[in-house]
Amino acid sequence: MNGEITFDPLLPWGVFLVLGTMVLAAAWLAYWRGLAGWALRLLAGVVIVAALSGPSYRQEDRAALSDIVVLLEDQSASQELAGRAGQTKAAADLLAQRLIARPNTEVRRVALGDGPDNSGTLLLSALSDALAQEPQTRIAGIIALSDGQVHDLDRVPDLPAPMHLLLSGQPDDWDRRLVVETAPAFAILGEPVTLTFRIEDTGAAPLGADQAPLDLTLNGGETSRIMVPLGRTFELPVTLPHGGRNVIQFSVPEAAGELTDRNNTALIQINGVRDRLRVLLVSGEPHPGGRTWRNLLKSDSSVDLVHFTILRPPEKQDGVPVAELSLIAFPTRELFLEKIDDFDLIIFDRYKRRGILPALYLENVRRYVSEGGAVLIAAGPDFASADSIYHSPLATIVPARPTARVIEQGYRPKVTDLGERHPVTAGLQAEWPTDWGRWMRQVELEPEDGEVVMTGAEDAPLLILNRVGEGRIALLASDQAWLWARGFEGGGPQLELLRRLAHWMMKEPELEEELLTAAATGQDLHILRRTLQETVGPVEITTPSGETVTLQMQQTTPGQHVAEFHGDEIGLYRLQQADAETVIGMGPAAPREFEETIASGESLRPVIDPLRGGVLHLSDGVPRFRDVRVGRPASGRGWIGITPRAASETLSVKRIPLLPPWLVLLLSLGLILAAWLREGRR
Repeated sequence: MNGEITFDPLLPWGVFLVLGTMVLAAAWLAYWRGLAGWALRLLAGVVIVAALSGPSYRQEDRAALSDIVVLLEDQSASQELAGRAGQTKAAADLLAQRLIARPNTEVRRVALGDGPDNSGTLLLSALSDALAQEPQTRIAGIIALSDGQVHDLDRVPDLPAPMHLLLSGQPDDWDRRLVVETAPAFAILGEPVTLTFRIEDTGAAPLGADQAPLDLTLNGGETSRIMVPLGRTFELPVTLPHGGRNVIQFSVPEAAGELTDRNNTALIQINGVRDRLRVLLVSGEPHPGGRTWRNLLKSDSSVDLVHFTILRPPEKQDGVPVAELSLIAFPTRELFLEKIDDFDLIIFDRYKRRGILPALYLENVRRYVSEGGAVLIAAGPDFASADSIYHSPLATIVPARPTARVIEQGYRPKVTDLGERHPVTAGLQAEWPTDWGRWMRQVELEPEDGEVVMTGAEDAPLLILNRVGEGRIALLASDQAWLWARGFEGGGPQLELLRRLAHWMMKEPELEEELLTAAATGQDLHILRRTLQETVGPVEITTPSGETVTLQMQQTTPGQHVAEFHGDEIGLYRLQQADAETVIGMGPAAPREFEETIASGESLRPVIDPLRGGVLHLSDGVPRFRDVRVGRPASGRGWIGITPRAASETLSVKRIPLLPPWLVLLLSLGLILAAWLREGRR
């Protein structure tokens, strides 16, 4: 039972000051005038002023409450290393028993695991949630059993009592880890990109080693090994083999005695991009389609265009000196013999043999294609003549033979069934849903190789694509694509068709007709198989642990099949379907829990030190408990402090007025009457 005097004034305290001053002034005046009852008058005024302040005696009936100790038990993945889980659980059980045995003490045991989405150990977030559920005045202590590797230091709560950290692990623990310092997201094809990383040993690492082996795998291919100095930044230049996503895996073999090899691997995904696309456009003669090609290529800022137009054929004899035909001599030898391999694409637009490009030059173009180059032939009427480029060394790579017939009639280009599955022409109808405008001329062809993806007049082949050796060649049997660009009869998807065609020939990954790709969102994989086949078999997925999973694929559009996969493991996944394969990394190769594995309390020192808590090692034994006052040191050798809170709960409250109205009336009237009688007797 606790009691105290309280006040519940009927007027503001400023009014009481004024009334008190008036009472004192009246009493002083009575005293100055010599009135014998001045003291009684003063007491009457005091009684009235005190009654207006509402004095009462407040009596509370309280019940003592027990102290609460929060016990945090870290059960994250890093606690599974080297027997830490058993060590932590045994210590937590013993501490809970000792706390329960203490008088007037309760235990709130909180277990926490890995945070979502590889966010690590969220110990302070779990502590904030636990403190929010308890009265702060009852918290007598906080004990965390963990390795000290906490990843939410921005969530530090206001601690009402000292916090102690009991570290798991052993003094001789050590670990080796691979740290990637810099790795760009994009790199230019053909140019080396420098990756910087280091291999470092932490904890009680063995002495003597100054180098460690490092295994390197590019896009799931063969593994190569190099020796890397320990503890120092190492630079490694890497040249990407192809555009699009390239996956590079670095791994350090597990050393004897280290805690884990989960942080010995790093996955780097770099997108390969072209710096500049170099295109050589050879126009056999000026015509409206030549401007279309030039405008298309010049509109792309990433394209370096060299345009070679034959304005005056050799057979024209008009007496003009050769030195006056152009400002400079066009370097045909340099372009077609010495610098041809520098181009990504060569376009022959209505070109025919006129002796300007000797057979030796065209033979070099054939070699250029076979070794990985790309040639596009936009055929005009000359392709069907005796001067056709087909009757040259290029004949061995051109996918169709002209029949010498030129079809002069209107027709609407159509995409073939095969073209609906080919990435160059698939979905063109969706790009331009209205009827396409007509073309007026087409060279009749007899296909010899490749895929016919578009047809024209009389269902004759219009666009044929083919692979030759390491390179590619395309044959467009008309020079009328410019009609779409001019909007003739509504136009058509000329820009998109020519863009796709050029990018397919330059081997852009998104336009490969036989392609297996995967995109990761968290731990979910969206798998896409693009193929010219009508049906595909299942896709095989090899997980980081070596397990193989087989999934059936569903066709979504012609030539495209998809599958969805959820992977529980973090690391490199290998996908294979028929002859197509790819690799992809899901999540970091080393989860955040394993970035740093040596037990340490340094990161939590700023949280623990302000209330003078302690950091102790469980390997030294489970500490004892001591009662400590607020502000005193709360830890020492072999002990940690608990601050008793002496909290209580109010069961009932009684208020007894000290000056009830009847008493005030009786006292005030009695004192005033006594003062009057005293003064009247005198």
